[in-house]
Amino acid sequence: MNAVNEQVTVEARNGFWKDPVTLRWLSTAGIAATGLVLSGYLLGDGLLRAKDAERTVTVRGLAERNVTADLATWTIAYSSTSPSLSSAQAKVRKDTKAIEQFFDGLGFPEDALQPTGANVSSHTRQGVTHYTVRQRLALRTQDIDRAQKAVASQFELVNGGVFLEEGSGMSFTFTRLNDIKPEMVAEATKDARSSAEQFAQDSGAQVGAIRDATQGYFSIEGRDGDSGGWGVSDSPYKKVRVVTTVHFSLG
Repeated sequence: MNAVNEQVTVEARNGFWKDPVTLRWLSTAGIAATGLVLSGYLLGDGLLRAKDAERTVTVRGLAERNVTADLATWTIAYSSTSPSLSSAQAKVRKDTKAIEQFFDGLGFPEDALQPTGANVSSHTRQGVTHYTVRQRLALRTQDIDRAQKAVASQFELVNGGVFLEEGSGMSFTFTRLNDIKPEMVAEATKDARSSAEQFAQDSGAQVGAIRDATQGYFSIEGRDGDSGGWGVSDSPYKKVRVVTTVHFSLG
């Protein structure tokens, strides 16, 4: 009797493992288990990669350089007002001659000074019409020293009767920015790495490669903070400045 029962049990077991429903259930369970294992691996790997990605430091690097302007421009505006148009015109012609002699006496070539415009306006005052004649001349030179001498002596024109209008100040420009850009960017990046290394040293890490970087705008300002204005000349001595933002990886 026991032998018969054991045989029935074995056959039942064999039937259970061969049953299509059982096989489908086992297959589904196996796939689910494999998916859980794989998901756990990918999740763990992703967390590790995310942790590595967080090990960065963002710093800014500064580079400054003192330069001297290489271009000077001066728009000289002057005028004369008179009830007689011909008298006003004659005065402007006289002033033009005086200005040309002024720059010639300083050693500027003739083509350094060029006319840039003229106009005539009129207004009536107490029943009398007055005419104003305005003239503009522009000086453009790369001789910075000579340009500074001209600015320092500009009141000789005023003392000679030339009415210089507002906006007649000298302006100095540095035009060779592209020549120094690469070196300054390198200096700013070096400064940024130095800051990153100090940060890493304090936190027990090491600075790795640059993850990404952003170059800031180059600014050119007066070295001593001075700027042009009415009766005041711009300064030829400039300060070029750039700030870069650099992201370093940390090891």
